[in-house]
Amino acid sequence: MRKLPPLNSLQAFETAARLGSFIQAANELHLTPSAISHRIKILENSIGISLFHRINRAVVLTDAGKSFAEQIGIAFGNIESAALEITRVGKSDLINVHVVPSLAAQWLMPRIARFSATYPDIDVRITASADPVNLEEGIVDLDICYGSVLKKSGVKTELFPAEPIVAMCSPQLLQGKDGIQHIKDIERHMLIHSEINKYSWKDWQSDHPGIKLNLERGLRFDRSFMSIFAAADGLGICLESALLVERQFDAKRIVFPFGKEGPRIQCHSVSYLSTRERLPKIRIFRDWLMQALAESPGLV
Repeated sequence: MRKLPPLNSLQAFETAARLGSFIQAANELHLTPSAISHRIKILENSIGISLFHRINRAVVLTDAGKSFAEQIGIAFGNIESAALEITRVGKSDLINVHVVPSLAAQWLMPRIARFSATYPDIDVRITASADPVNLEEGIVDLDICYGSVLKKSGVKTELFPAEPIVAMCSPQLLQGKDGIQHIKDIERHMLIHSEINKYSWKDWQSDHPGIKLNLERGLRFDRSFMSIFAAADGLGICLESALLVERQFDAKRIVFPFGKEGPRIQCHSVSYLSTRERLPKIRIFRDWLMQALAESPGLV
């Protein structure tokens, strides 16, 4: 337990020392001069040191009072600064969201302004990486992962809706005499491989008997967004979640030569501590996230 002198006495002393007058201190604090004098006397008795010389009606700080006033002034200044800072930012709650890079860049970031406009009192900090996080450290509130997540005591995990995995490319690959007109035409084009995806070109070939792909060739990336950018630039055909290409599709930089339907794969999930599930910021962001997914064109 802190052994502090009476705070109202400290406030009276700091004001009188700063203004050099009990009368002016009384005016600032809306007290009487005698009340200021009384509070400072209590402070002097509390610490056992005289802080003012009282000469007739004038008051002058003792040497100890000057030193004490300097330190108390710094302390009150720090309190004032802290109060101003919390007034500036304290209306906002901060939620830390860890997201795998491709989902962050391709799906979440285009929507985060909508969340901030709907919930202006919640600030969002997004960390995009594929590194595992420990929710129990308390740094991350929500962890959005790709792939399977091991069940862990005290951690609640919710799966995203299954995502359609489809072949996609630039519109320019549909043009000309070598353009893709039929599904078998894919055999003549370069494949773009996303090496960490749960559904690969090898799986696609197994689902399409009679199609022979050159699986040994092609560009290879360890992030979906890089595969998507390469496809949009006309470098080949990639196999990705339709959820991740909404912006490129809307901008007519990506097309689905064989249609938008494909195998639906459980790709992403969001995890958070069970003990923090009822925190307003977590509940609000989780509910918004699931609603945004339900309305996402890429999943329809």
